[in-house]
Amino acid sequence: MRGKSVRSRWVVGIAGSACLALALAACGGSSTKTTASPAAGGGGTILAYGSEPQNPLLPANTNETGGGRIMKLLFEGLISYDSAGKPVNQVAESINTTDAQNYTIKLKPGWKFTNGEPVNAKSFVDAWNFGALIDNAQLNAYFFEPIDGYKEVHPDAEGAKATAKTMKGLKVVDDSTFTVKLATPQASFPLRLGYTAFYPMPQSAYKNIKAQGESPVGNGSYMLDGKWVHNVDIKVKKNPDYKGTMVAKNAGVDVKVYTDATAGYTDLQANNLDVLDSIPDNALATFKADLGTRAINQPAGVFQAFDFPLYQPEWKTANSKKVRQAISMAIDRDQITKTIFQGTRTPATDFSSPVVQGYSKTIGGDVFKYDPVKAKALLAEAGGFTGKLEISYNADGSHKAWVDAVCNSIKNAIAIDCVGKSYPDFKSLRDPITKGTMKYQFRAGWQMDYPALENFLAPLYAKGAGSNDSHYDNPAFDALLKKGDSAKTLDESIASFQDAEKLLVADMPSVPLWYSNTTGGYSEKVSNVKFDVFGVPVYTEITKK
Repeated sequence: MRGKSVRSRWVVGIAGSACLALALAACGGSSTKTTASPAAGGGGTILAYGSEPQNPLLPANTNETGGGRIMKLLFEGLISYDSAGKPVNQVAESINTTDAQNYTIKLKPGWKFTNGEPVNAKSFVDAWNFGALIDNAQLNAYFFEPIDGYKEVHPDAEGAKATAKTMKGLKVVDDSTFTVKLATPQASFPLRLGYTAFYPMPQSAYKNIKAQGESPVGNGSYMLDGKWVHNVDIKVKKNPDYKGTMVAKNAGVDVKVYTDATAGYTDLQANNLDVLDSIPDNALATFKADLGTRAINQPAGVFQAFDFPLYQPEWKTANSKKVRQAISMAIDRDQITKTIFQGTRTPATDFSSPVVQGYSKTIGGDVFKYDPVKAKALLAEAGGFTGKLEISYNADGSHKAWVDAVCNSIKNAIAIDCVGKSYPDFKSLRDPITKGTMKYQFRAGWQMDYPALENFLAPLYAKGAGSNDSHYDNPAFDALLKKGDSAKTLDESIASFQDAEKLLVADMPSVPLWYSNTTGGYSEKVSNVKFDVFGVPVYTEITKK
């Protein structure tokens, strides 16, 4: 996804946070109109805005918000996060350690998957081993790297094969207990365990992993209701056997796949959609007046950027980082956020978010400030830029206006021929990015999993990370991340992460643009609508009137 409470040191007996690596999904809209029908479980069915998941719905292979929202409905992990981002124990009874390297995890009794299988220690250990094994090519494998034995199941060298099938750091003690040994001490490890990659899977999944991805059997607040109708909707219904704290107060959620943001907003205004978490750009000036008290506009741990495919020849030269810095300085973020986004965005000054501890207004220095004179001088120093700068985006989201505005700013400031390049939908944009074959710059974003500075850095820029779409590779950066992870105090940890962030400013693999507010709304047919600090509706709390 491109993630919640400050990176704190929950160690003994408390679960932590997650690294939900979800690249921001398309802001889309379908004109399909559906009437919610009452169902057993109370509260009726909620009609929710969504986008088509990029991949099959497997925990370790879901790293964008279209699939991420579905996974959070269908699965529950060792922990979850409340609306403010505070970690809450769910399947975990306790997560204990005495040395920040060896953890003992005990599970609460009574949890079951929706096919009746028990959720036990083996459910987690097997799922994590499956996710880590290089043979399975799971996008979120990177998140298991701290566990002892990861390198044997997922070697770094290109073309290398696994020398083991399971990580030696994972051991099942009994049905309700398993242990985790890390390669090095990491007091922050429990904070990651609510992330999608760490969800359990039933034993039935391994008999037909394709079927599990298409029709997930989970243990969450909801269960699949019928089939996933691709590019139309995914329906879930209340799970009567759910044992956690997020018990659904409605009968289910029908997540509608939208391919046009404006159509979604039109449906919301007509009460044909109950909850929308992405107001289209063309409605930002009026949505508060349109919806009144049903309008949502609140800070969230989300930022927008555009990335460079550093694997392409033009970005491999010694001076290319100066070109990227000049491009950043040629963007009038303040003007664009005011005119395009009507004040629902804040110009970026770093690579994180104002909601996390360690966020900085100054770390970006001049590189984040609009300064055509300095930008031209830096570009000249780098030897100039030849050709066309193309920023690709998905047409099923509200991106054209800001891409055009960014390109116009760059053209006017430093005379680089910049244009937007439209892809028809989110999947067609993401596929070449995921494969590492993208030829153009591409819009990017990150939705935090918990308010921690590290969560904005490691998943996006560490070598081999599942969401390192630019293929950034700086050993010094990776070393600083590891230093921050193993720090003994929060202040020391943040200092290391900020040092790592300074390297990003120097190398500029991505151009942070602005921090996003959650803008959304809900229909006249529902009540108790809240959005969490991650910008996602708290679906379980919504009730039908």
